[in-house]
Amino acid sequence: MNIHEHQAKEVLKGFGAPVANGVAITSLDQAEAAVASMPGPVWVVKSQIHAGGRGKGKFKELPGDAKGGVRVSFSAEDALANAKEMLGNTLVTKQTGPAGKQVNRLYIEDGAEIDRELYLSILVDRETGKVSFVASTEGGMDIEAVAEETPEKIHTIGITASKGVTDADAEKLADAYGLTGTAREQGNKLFRTLYEAFTSKDMSLLEINPLIVTKSNDIQVLDAKVSFDGNALFRHPDIMEYRDETEEDAKEIEASKYDLAYIALDGEIGCMVNGAGLAMATMDIIKLYGAEPANFLDVGGGATTEKVTAAFKIITSDPNVKGILVNIFGGIMRCDVIAEGVVQAVKDVGLKVPLVVRLEGTKVEEGKKIINESGLNVIAADDLDDAAQKIVKAVKG
Repeated sequence: MNIHEHQAKEVLKGFGAPVANGVAITSLDQAEAAVASMPGPVWVVKSQIHAGGRGKGKFKELPGDAKGGVRVSFSAEDALANAKEMLGNTLVTKQTGPAGKQVNRLYIEDGAEIDRELYLSILVDRETGKVSFVASTEGGMDIEAVAEETPEKIHTIGITASKGVTDADAEKLADAYGLTGTAREQGNKLFRTLYEAFTSKDMSLLEINPLIVTKSNDIQVLDAKVSFDGNALFRHPDIMEYRDETEEDAKEIEASKYDLAYIALDGEIGCMVNGAGLAMATMDIIKLYGAEPANFLDVGGGATTEKVTAAFKIITSDPNVKGILVNIFGGIMRCDVIAEGVVQAVKDVGLKVPLVVRLEGTKVEEGKKIINESGLNVIAADDLDDAAQKIVKAVKG
């Protein structure tokens, strides 16, 4: 689960991280009081959407040369004008796609006197199995660009779980940033604070870009992006309160009610598969034959007829779907359960697009019988390659 920047800063502040004063608003009626609560002379007005690249983004409703989704304002009047121009409009960034996201809230924050911008993130390193810090002196830039152009400027420090952030770990990070004096002391403390926040709140990503050194040689968290492990949210009701469903795909929200692993994509072929690996392979082979998957959907090994029916309805609710591929290799999952769910869903919502079904494994003959006797206009497939070719041909003619 993702949260907004101002929420991430609230979480980090609760652990003692240094963040600037700021106020989140959801209506223009709140803007004047928010601006007045800060001394100035600089205010920063930030769009709050679940996407990166806000500063370089463009608003659909504004001229192409208009300022982006993060704006530095040098007067209270300018801050209010920026808030009025941004709130309620659609911001398009490299991470939102061309549709963009409507800005339903803003974060108005005290300005900072920046001397240096640094990059810091904490994540789980799959290669080492450790929670690791990623540090770079190139803050404010896309870390992907830094990795490609100047990889020597990226430092990764793995943390041993039984020890936490040791003095040696903190010193390595401070050296990577070239911190001295007060900033080094504050940095060494902050690294431990951020690690505690990451582990105790079951974060999957904590990114601060930029982490700044001010002109007075103090450390401050200027931006914050936090994602949480959805499997651990039951332990954190306080974090669940931050969920903003307006930032999520409605189909993904519906899927979560049935404990379905569903992610909406931009293609035209809906997929219903059991097992994440098979789902990825199905998506890959659809692309191999010249089409694009409309979703990732893993119904899992314990799916019921009800869950499969719900999954099918979610797929067909996507107006971009021009065909559906059901690809089930039954081990724990039974093919007859999938077949019953598909038949029930088609009875409930109808079938207006081509449907290719490939069943193999547990109860496969029973599943095929259910499909064959249903009266549905289904294209049968023998294997995954055959299924992918048939659904692409049906969609593309």
